[in-house]
Amino acid sequence: MKKILIATCAGMLVTAASASDTPQDYTHVLPLTTSARQGVLQLRLPKDVYLHARSPMLDDLRVFDASGTLQPFALRTPGAEARISHRDRPLTIFPLTSAAGPASRLDLDVSTTTDGRLVSVKLKPEAGAATTSASQLAALVLDLGKDAASLPVDALRFTLPAGTQEYSAQVWLETSNDMKQWDTVGAAELNWLVNKDAQTLSNDRLAFDARSFRYARLSWRSGTPLQFASITAEQPTQISTALPADQLLIQPTAGRQAQDLLYATPPAIAPLKAGLQFSDNNAVLAGTLGVYRELPARQAGQGATWRFDPLVSSTFYRILQGDQVRSSGDVDVPPVHATQWVLRTSVPSPLKPALRLNWQPATLVFLASGNAPYTLAVGRASATPVARDLSQVAPGFSDAEVQKLEQVSAGPAVQQQGSGVQDASSALEAATAAQRRLILLWGVLLLGVAVLGFMVWRLVRSSRSTPPAS
Repeated sequence: MKKILIATCAGMLVTAASASDTPQDYTHVLPLTTSARQGVLQLRLPKDVYLHARSPMLDDLRVFDASGTLQPFALRTPGAEARISHRDRPLTIFPLTSAAGPASRLDLDVSTTTDGRLVSVKLKPEAGAATTSASQLAALVLDLGKDAASLPVDALRFTLPAGTQEYSAQVWLETSNDMKQWDTVGAAELNWLVNKDAQTLSNDRLAFDARSFRYARLSWRSGTPLQFASITAEQPTQISTALPADQLLIQPTAGRQAQDLLYATPPAIAPLKAGLQFSDNNAVLAGTLGVYRELPARQAGQGATWRFDPLVSSTFYRILQGDQVRSSGDVDVPPVHATQWVLRTSVPSPLKPALRLNWQPATLVFLASGNAPYTLAVGRASATPVARDLSQVAPGFSDAEVQKLEQVSAGPAVQQQGSGVQDASSALEAATAAQRRLILLWGVLLLGVAVLGFMVWRLVRSSRSTPPAS
């Protein structure tokens, strides 16, 4: 009966503690610096969060405002950042002249090499056209080169000839791969304007949807035709940049077997890469990284057994050769949440290398719906997860908009003194004290009932012994 009462009281205390969700209920808090102008903000979780979290899935992570009100947040795993850059490709320019001017039909007389390189381009004379008129620039034909199909083009950039400062015209662009079939791509107003202070305002690009082509043709719809000093094609290239990873170095302790080294790991860290760091030169160690798994007892009364689950095997080394140090890099490992990583070798080794773990921190996106300053809290056993779906925190935001959200900066983690978080032993002690007080109270009540019963018994006995009046 006593054990049942203790367990019941402990459960009531744990339930009461779980009902409370304030910054004081967590072991560590991190101050956040935010902008008051933005409603949705993001934070790349710092290393301190992973070091102090009690839950593998960060269930004990919270964002509070100045009054201790919980703020809605979501967790997402960022991918590699894609960045678009441009490579310049100079073009070969062939001017086309005509006595009829730029309004004439552009029927071409083309001479090429076997690989398609333009040698000469001329306009075919029109039937009935006067031959005595002075020839004028009618169009420009551009050759991108034989490997033009390797990368698409999304813009042309123009440079004025020397001595020309101001210019304005509308040009049209057509593209082709065989100099026979031409596709109209787009047009642009090109302008170069110079003010009295010799400052130039220019619009020198013709942009269009990226496409691959070998040849291009420029013609004028307004303005005076001009042979530009150079025309450059801009070829977009997408570069994926891996986000920086966090790293933790863990010192070893003895494992369950003589050939094992044990590395205590925060449960929230699920590494993507792992490696060994040696303090000695000329060290080579072949081994297997893995984790311990607890197996249930096969028979009643027997204790649990442990099994080693291998994850990756490799030869780790650090060799000093001349003036250079050769060392093994990090190897890919399955992203496993474990409180202990194990290095097992075939025989016990005197080497005690540190374990290096690399992981990709999650990004926290939260709605700043309260009053600043905001606080990030972490570190509570058996916490209930409160993270939401991203669509419930930033509804209507595209992936590109989410990536461009303002970054919040987090200060160092501060350990809270007198935190309201209780572990199982403290809860049991509190339950025991409460049960003792309850027993004492019942004892006092029973004693009072006994005294009251005795007094009633004395009164009843006295009334029976007294003779009735005559």
